[in-house]
Amino acid sequence: VPERPALGNTDYAFEMAISNIRYGEGVTKEIGMDLQNLGARRVCLMTDKNLSQLPPVNAVLNSLAKYGINFEMYDNVRVEPTDQSFLDAIKFAKKGEFDAYVAVGGGSVIDTCKAANLYASSPTSDFLDYVNAPIGKGKPVTVPLKPLIAVPTTSGTGSETTGVAIFDFKELKVKTGIASRAIKPTLGIIDPLHTLSMPERIVANSGFDVLCHALESYTALPYNMRSPCPSNPINRPAYQGSNPISDVWALHALRIVAKYLKRAIRNPEDREARANMHLASAFAGIGFGNAGVHLCHGMSYPISGLVKTYKPKDYNVDHSLVPHGLSVVLTSPAVFAFTAQIHPERHLEAAEILGADIRTARIKDAGFILADTLRKFLFDLNVDDGLAAIGYSKADIPALVKGTLPQERVTKLSPRPHTEEDLSTLFEASMKLY
Repeated sequence: VPERPALGNTDYAFEMAISNIRYGEGVTKEIGMDLQNLGARRVCLMTDKNLSQLPPVNAVLNSLAKYGINFEMYDNVRVEPTDQSFLDAIKFAKKGEFDAYVAVGGGSVIDTCKAANLYASSPTSDFLDYVNAPIGKGKPVTVPLKPLIAVPTTSGTGSETTGVAIFDFKELKVKTGIASRAIKPTLGIIDPLHTLSMPERIVANSGFDVLCHALESYTALPYNMRSPCPSNPINRPAYQGSNPISDVWALHALRIVAKYLKRAIRNPEDREARANMHLASAFAGIGFGNAGVHLCHGMSYPISGLVKTYKPKDYNVDHSLVPHGLSVVLTSPAVFAFTAQIHPERHLEAAEILGADIRTARIKDAGFILADTLRKFLFDLNVDDGLAAIGYSKADIPALVKGTLPQERVTKLSPRPHTEEDLSTLFEASMKLY
């Protein structure tokens, strides 16, 4: 290990880890052959109740039948999973003794399947062993996992490319997760046909997740300023800070969002726009899956976890729910106005990609320009007018701040250091957007 420069104990390296990716219209029909090629004898197929009746799951079932794959289906995945819903899926996986997994759905399904695969492969582990510190023990994963093929049906989380699984920890009313390169899918099958059955608001909210993945990973603390430097590479976190490879993917995803997201939302028949957003989700996943995200995501977890009565349009659920992409994007104008004093040129570049005219812009105004560009973007897409519109008030700010504090894994990647007071100010500024 080279001698450290005088920066203190910061990292000196980054590494890229992504799943294999296969893209193409109708490519789902190959999944039966993939499982045959893997020699799979007993497959766990995971999805949720809504999807189990829709074309993406049918396409998978047809391929499994065609190639004689023996499988059991688990369709009890919860949209926005909890520790309990993870444990239910883990119990199913342990009992089934599967040698391969297939996840068909959005991030909730893919994340649940990652957790089921992990704990079924490590049956003596306690649930909190692999959960991120400080809520869990954050132990490195050293057991071999079974192959997992992910078939995303939304264009948002990029979960098919990453080693991250997020859930609501009910007891503490916070979102947390498991982050390890070891749990990333073996293969992501990106079939744009699956996006055609997505309702308008699901397209919008999942697209906002792509937008924030790209913006946050591009503006995150650089990898060589993150500390501590791991004593062993197995301890290098999945989220390492912005780096030259992630930057390429983040910017590319941002350009696709700027060009296609509004089209994909407004016209469900626009196959070109929906196919491109499906790819953008994976591109942003490659970027943030290695660079990480920061304040929008860190603050989003209590926004989702403390939901009161909000039920979004187009989501067929029996519980209150703030969709993940919505919980992330509502703080984005305030967050990027705050972080822009560090790397203002990156914030300006992002604003320009999203449509701002920066020819006469002053570098010190970068944050306000990006914030205004985001507000206009959200206003054009009928997004709820801030946290107040989804049921929060100023009285909730202390609880929202408290729920953000355990999210160190992401918040410490903010390029600008922040205090609890700063978080309070950001939540307050996000109560109303327009």
